Amino acid sequence: MLLAACASVQPAPTNKRIALTFDDVPRGAGAFLPVEERAAMLRRELRRAGVSQAAFFVNPGHYAEHPERIADLIAYAAEGHAVANHSNTHPALTDLRAEDYLLDIDRAERWLVQIPNHRAWFRYPYLNEGRSDLAKRDAVRAGLAERDLANGYVTVDASDWFYEGAAVAARDAGKTIDREALRDLYVESHVEAAEFYDRLAREATGRSPAHVMLLHETDLAALWIGDLVAALRAAGWTIVSADEAYADPIAPLAATYETPSAQGTLTEQVAWQRGLPAPRWYARNNTDLAQAEFDRRVLHLSDD
Repeated sequence: MLLAACASVQPAPTNKRIALTFDDVPRGAGAFLPVEERAAMLRRELRRAGVSQAAFFVNPGHYAEHPERIADLIAYAAEGHAVANHSNTHPALTDLRAEDYLLDIDRAERWLVQIPNHRAWFRYPYLNEGRSDLAKRDAVRAGLAERDLANGYVTVDASDWFYEGAAVAARDAGKTIDREALRDLYVESHVEAAEFYDRLAREATGRSPAHVMLLHETDLAALWIGDLVAALRAAGWTIVSADEAYADPIAPLAATYETPSAQGTLTEQVAWQRGLPAPRWYARNNTDLAQAEFDRRVLHLSDD
């Protein structure tokens, strides 16, 4: 049973809140669904799960080759979901000068302000805020402040993009994918990650913030977001809007934390700043561990 797979991460219910956010819109094809059907399925499953407002972080430059998919973005907004900036072309900050990076953000923002339910939030591609180049980090922070763009940070990450990629690779290699096992691994990993980062946040800040979960517009999300929401609720979580999450008192820390390297979840960065020891990240964000679980549970390679 799916919920039984999450039994080990179900504490007594507390006031735990989490918003769902989806990156890389519009995303390319995944392992299971026709890309033209995925967005409609994701909208439907969010509606069925009672999620009234998720947030979609968009790369407008990726619509150039697929303008027909703009209709999906308008449909997300029409259902009440927030739309925000994930850069125009998804560059890594470490690969560009700060001024060129900000120009890419500007191109995206000029396009996005035309979309209903637009929010002035910017999420760094790869959660890369400059890594060890703190001068570049500070230049972009200042640029965002000048543009009245808030950091669209995340506090919970389970590397959902990895499981999508692993499924595509397995399909392309002609391997048999146990889809029920993949569903369980996907759901379990995200519930475990939520619990891990909430414990870390409580230790670092003395409270449980309204969390922001990082997801992507993948086949896995379209297929199993309802299962994930059910498992989170069974573990004592309340699904809240992105608006509520980004109004949390933890939000200002996204523009002020000081660490030797700037990348990853806000939870990790705050814990690092406040001297908490590693690990400050969920274990399966180590993709070697995630691949081993995928091989064992989804491909049943240990059974060979």
